[in-house]
Amino acid sequence: MKILLIEDDVALCQALKAGLEKESFAVDFLNDGEAGEKRLLINHMDYDLVILDLSLPKRSGLQICQNARDQQITTPILILTGHADTEEKVRGLNAGADDYLTKPFSLAELLARIRALMRRPKEALPVELHLQDLVLNTTTRKVTRDGKEVPLTLKEFGVLEYLMRHPNQVVNRDQILDHVWDFDFNSFSNIVDVHMNNLRKKINNGRMENYLETVRGIGYRFRAA
Repeated sequence: MKILLIEDDVALCQALKAGLEKESFAVDFLNDGEAGEKRLLINHMDYDLVILDLSLPKRSGLQICQNARDQQITTPILILTGHADTEEKVRGLNAGADDYLTKPFSLAELLARIRALMRRPKEALPVELHLQDLVLNTTTRKVTRDGKEVPLTLKEFGVLEYLMRHPNQVVNRDQILDHVWDFDFNSFSNIVDVHMNNLRKKINNGRMENYLETVRGIGYRFRAA
């Protein structure tokens, strides 16, 4: 899953990015309201969740949330607030936020709220993905083939999850980069190809049947049948 974090506290952004990436999320962060709103309005399809501080320079989180909903952007929004008063939380929820979290908070609580929001998009995302004899569990972050665990790195897991959520569809390298790596990653890198090669070796492990197909000149496809 890919998250857009809009928060003016740079140290907090860096800490949250590091913590969330250890849990296999990709995170982009911006530190002022104007830049954050522009990214959200233009690139909202790239993100599965927005974490939005209310007190931002140049544009408030409340305005950003309201404007996003006015533009029919349905990406889940989790609001961060330094105030515990009910009135501010109500304003945020009425502006279209899906949840809120009061500072200070623990990473464990933030993760729990993120996962709760991820369980209730317009189309519910299953915890386990089953394709052929391959099973991917998004909670435990374990992958098994024919009952045997396939050890993967966090990025390999992210690439495989994205492909398994789009079975039999051809996805290009930029789509994979957009959903698994952060916004600033060099799109001219061959990192996707490297990860795909590693995934093939680990998933196939000597088997003849290959689920991860290269579509020459376009990208990749998980062949589900």
